[in-house]
Amino acid sequence: MDLQEQLKNLFPEHIVDSEELVLPEEKELWIQSEPMICKYEKRKGKPTTIIEGYTGNDEDFKILAKELKTKLSVGGTFKDDSIIIQGDYRDKIMTILKEKGFKVKRVGG
Repeated sequence: MDLQEQLKNLFPEHIVDSEELVLPEEKELWIQSEPMICKYEKRKGKPTTIIEGYTGNDEDFKILAKELKTKLSVGGTFKDDSIIIQGDYRDKIMTILKEKGFKVKRVGG
């Protein structure tokens, strides 16, 4: 039973307008011409993957960070114009970014 069916059961007299059913569109991210840098570091003995070099809007970069974290099912953060992902996921991150149309450069190892 999805959400719409549950709402119909709770409020049977409510009439649904077609405008209410419009889902928000996925925001288009700005694709830059310069490559983004994907590097590997150890911080406090733990592996981290760092993505830097995005020249677009910070909000777009935050959206990209959230999308990467959910696709990889890992933790991470957006700090100082870079995305920090917990673990060594350089190969997976590079394939995801290339599918989106970004140019990615691997640095370190």
